[in-house]
Amino acid sequence: MKIGELARRTGLNASAIRYYERMGLLAAPYRSGGQRRYPAEAIHRVLLIRFAGEMGFTLAEIKIFLSGLRDNSPVGPRWRKLAVHKIQEAERTIERSLRLKSLFQHLLRCHCASLGVCVERLRLSENLKKIGEARG
Repeated sequence: MKIGELARRTGLNASAIRYYERMGLLAAPYRSGGQRRYPAEAIHRVLLIRFAGEMGFTLAEIKIFLSGLRDNSPVGPRWRKLAVHKIQEAERTIERSLRLKSLFQHLLRCHCASLGVCVERLRLSENLKKIGEARG
């Protein structure tokens, strides 16, 4: 299939598909008359790249996942390895987001007389949370 059809069937622009080729995520297709011609299996690979990207995987992580992967290869072990890493990353993001939410809630109630007082209260609040977490 031509690049336009692959793009249409995967919901991407042709430029994204060419970019995936340059990054080594998608094998360079054979050419006929100067036009790229992709095998039907390219749809699965492009959709996987797109899905993984939407789930927060970097292109470097996707490239590692796809390296040496054949259409009939089991993907479970590869997913598990990346999933462990991404779960840890998600937990750090959640922790940071909760701290950020707490800060914003504090700022909504802020009646500090000066920036110095506000910073001191924020620092005290953060220290108290850390003490509570250490006990709990």
